[in-house]
Amino acid sequence: MRWLFLLAVFTAPVLAELPAPNAAGVSFGQIQLRVRDANAQMKVWTDVLAPQLGKAGPMVLLKVPGINVIISNSETDAGSDGSALNHITFAVKDYADIKTKLKKDKVPMKDSNRHLMATFPAGIRVEFIEDKNLPTPVAFHHLQLAVVDPEGERDWYVKHFGAVALPDQANFAVSLPGGEIHFVKTATPQAPTRGRALDHFGLEVKGLEAFCKNLTSDGVTLNFEYHELPRFGFKAAFLTDPAGAYIELTEGLAGK
Repeated sequence: MRWLFLLAVFTAPVLAELPAPNAAGVSFGQIQLRVRDANAQMKVWTDVLAPQLGKAGPMVLLKVPGINVIISNSETDAGSDGSALNHITFAVKDYADIKTKLKKDKVPMKDSNRHLMATFPAGIRVEFIEDKNLPTPVAFHHLQLAVVDPEGERDWYVKHFGAVALPDQANFAVSLPGGEIHFVKTATPQAPTRGRALDHFGLEVKGLEAFCKNLTSDGVTLNFEYHELPRFGFKAAFLTDPAGAYIELTEGLAGK
């Protein structure tokens, strides 16, 4: 536990803040990993992405421009294969540097035309794409969901979260402050993400309590109703999208 302890007591300048919300009050918030060996997972993420560190109560935040990454211990290591949340993508300014860091940590990877797909511990797929004009060394780019109905999934995010549908994409996609969600079509439904290594992603919401009431009035079922978390310093609720992606809604995680 020494690695996690050092992270928990470390204080860093907070520069990689979450983006301002859209008109619906929503922005990307976090990605939550639940794995058997949180120490090994944490080491790879910090070695490769070099995030700044923040805290929400006792919880450590790996802060990357556009999103936070949170890693905790769990009893399962079911990875990205067969999951509704297929992979996470980051844009990087120095492609060669990322490859060097991945090789140093012995992370399996496939390199194809400046798109690199790495398999982090616990079978978590992380894609890296090059953007030489990026103002930071690395930034969150998108999540890719594997869904039976890409158009319906896209429209669901537009309706409930104020996401902007993106035109001229190879796959259906939406944009939210901080990044994008891409929807790739599958013939059969994929496994829900809850309980897997890549357990859920989070959206930060301004006015969360009222937002949750609007969701339920629109027929959206919440897995966990709006609640306050004084120990962590933010508020939260959980729901599952039509394809099985587990989503945490938070208020107050931004700026931690």
